[in-house]
Amino acid sequence: MKQLSFLSKLTMFAFAISILPVLFIGSFSYFTSSSEIQKNVNESKKELILQITSNVEHKLNTVNHTLNQVVNSSVLKKALNNPLNENDFILYNDIRNEIRNMQSFDTRLEDVILLNQRQNWMIKNSGLYRLNEYRNYEQLTNLLNVEGSSSWVLNPSSLFYSEESINVTGCKYSISLIKKLPTTKLQKYGLALANIPACSLQDFINPDMQPLDSIMVLDKSGRILLHPDRNLIGEPAAAAGFTGFEQIAAAAEPSGQFKTKLNEADYSITYMRSQLNGWIYLSATSIKSLTRESGKIGTYTVFVCTFMLLLSVLLAWLGSRRMYTPIERLLTQIGLRRPGLRAGRTDEFQLIGEQVHSLFQSKSQLEKEVSQHLGQVRTFFLIQAFGGNLRRRELIEELEQYGYGKQVKEWKTMAVITLSIDFSEENSYEKKDLNLLLFAAHNMTQELVSVQHRLTPVLMGHALAVVIGSEDEGTESFHRMLYALTEKLQQEINEVLKLQVSIGLSLPFHSFDKMSIAYRESLEALKHRITLGKGIIIQYENLNSGKHYLNLNYPTHTENDLMDAIKLADSDKAKELLHKLFKCIFSLGLSPQEYQIPLTRLLNNTLIMMQESGITLNQIYHASGSLFEELTDLHIVAEIEDWFWTIVIQPVIVIFHSRQNAQYHNISEKLIDIVQHEYDQDLTLEECASRLHYNANYISSVFRKETQYYFSDYLIMYRFKMAKKWLEETDMPVKDIASRLRYNNSQNFIRSFRKQEGMTPGQYRDSFHTKLRAVPDDE
Repeated sequence: MKQLSFLSKLTMFAFAISILPVLFIGSFSYFTSSSEIQKNVNESKKELILQITSNVEHKLNTVNHTLNQVVNSSVLKKALNNPLNENDFILYNDIRNEIRNMQSFDTRLEDVILLNQRQNWMIKNSGLYRLNEYRNYEQLTNLLNVEGSSSWVLNPSSLFYSEESINVTGCKYSISLIKKLPTTKLQKYGLALANIPACSLQDFINPDMQPLDSIMVLDKSGRILLHPDRNLIGEPAAAAGFTGFEQIAAAAEPSGQFKTKLNEADYSITYMRSQLNGWIYLSATSIKSLTRESGKIGTYTVFVCTFMLLLSVLLAWLGSRRMYTPIERLLTQIGLRRPGLRAGRTDEFQLIGEQVHSLFQSKSQLEKEVSQHLGQVRTFFLIQAFGGNLRRRELIEELEQYGYGKQVKEWKTMAVITLSIDFSEENSYEKKDLNLLLFAAHNMTQELVSVQHRLTPVLMGHALAVVIGSEDEGTESFHRMLYALTEKLQQEINEVLKLQVSIGLSLPFHSFDKMSIAYRESLEALKHRITLGKGIIIQYENLNSGKHYLNLNYPTHTENDLMDAIKLADSDKAKELLHKLFKCIFSLGLSPQEYQIPLTRLLNNTLIMMQESGITLNQIYHASGSLFEELTDLHIVAEIEDWFWTIVIQPVIVIFHSRQNAQYHNISEKLIDIVQHEYDQDLTLEECASRLHYNANYISSVFRKETQYYFSDYLIMYRFKMAKKWLEETDMPVKDIASRLRYNNSQNFIRSFRKQEGMTPGQYRDSFHTKLRAVPDDE
């Protein structure tokens, strides 16, 4: 199987991380939105049922309350014990008034019926009847057998209108509130019925609802009390296609939701059982309608996800190739994109790994070559150190860099030995063999002297120089070690090479910056072979009364620092360095004639610096004589130092200072111009410095030196100047002035103005105008 390239793997991975989130988010959003639709519909159905229940039960409570007033009235209690005939007109009229008053509370109350089985009478809207003569006498008296002393019962409307030719309400069923009479006795022989047409409750249902997506009310027995289709009132719930009444009746919760089938279709049923009369309020919602809404969301989600997938795939394809670009560039740079080079291999990292491995091999080989040349570099460094061409700090850093850190930390006493080969007629070597012999002596020195006690031997011309060091601070013990080492070295070379060598020893020193002095001391000792003979070990302390070699080195570093201070026009620093330079020169203990050499050198180097900086001699020296002649006529140190300062150095500093002032003035003028033209903008010192191509701290110090103001103070001062001009010459509101001067809040401007001028802007304007009016016109 062919191995996939990294580009293919990267593209596939990019496709995966771009497609999977889109699919997940799309699916999650679809199912979440469908669930939320179902949840919201169910919640709305619950709210609707609760509202309808509240409205219906409010009407029923009103009827119950008014009927209670009738049955508890003294008129009805009196009538229950009276047969009520044509002679009891007044009592009958009082009862009729009670009934009329009850019906006035609610216009939907169809009729109030009172019947007394014991006294054989019945009163209703149409009049007074003998109960046993009423057509539906038996059905009415059977209502005495209803459970409870007060209950709501669904009755056919024809039960109460048998004497009329038609049903005036047009509703087949009435909902009757039945109360047994008398209310205060155990034996019940009368009834009070308040009849409400079942159709009148239909007003609480939205007429636009579909028959199965609607509200339906059932009584305790499962008969329909309320339904959008009036023909189903009084019918069992199954007649409306609802088969879940038993499930609701068996449920312990007063409300809930479940799914069932209505007319062979899936519906979500939300129900609530009334605590007042046990009626069951139902709401049926078609699952198909919910699915239809979810389908719309699903379609929209599919379109959006498809677009996102296409966009993600495009971005993944472009991104993978963009990310692959550095790898491809790397392959091209290391030459792995040539035709035929990758035949049979497609893993770019394998190719790069092989190339890197090859580079590491080359690196190892290069390191070996560098390590071979490191000795030559170290030797060159030591030659520079012996020549005195390095400062102390540079010398220490280089020693540590070249692996001598341990010696720098531990060595307390050091000396330089210089070895030279003595040719004679007795040996078989010639002068042309000198370099080979020195190389052999070099190798032997490295073997004979431990690394802990030496630096690398260095060939200096026709001699071999070595720095010998010890951790011991004692001079005697160091001398013994040094003498033993040089004698051993001399003997071994003599035995192996059959040569005589002479060795010069410097005085002991305790700081590495004295290497150059010690080297010259060892060379000076070695020169005395002319008088002392061959094959000897010569100590410098025996030649110069134990003093170090006279150091005639000129203090170059101090002079360089002095020249830098002159160019920077730093008078104090230059004067301090001049004093330091003279102190170094006159501490050498030279003769008066020898002192002319470093003094003449200082004057000459100063004149060279002037010439390189474009300063002519005529700008500082106007006499007709010569500076060198004046210098040779001076004999006192203080006089010579003062002459250098007043005649040469200070005039040069003045010239450099004037040059700096011109530059400072130019910078300050540019900053002032920016402020005067852009004071009403958000100006900062950093922005101005960037525009002038200077460092912000530098131009800040220059501006303060030239104007005696900080930049921010000058900007505020100029803005207040413009503010006073606008207050004097215009009617511009203070708020607008503050805004133009970049104040975020006019109150801040007013406070700053008062602090600056001792009065508010408004007071300043009034004061100016008052003064202006006080000036006579003729003036």
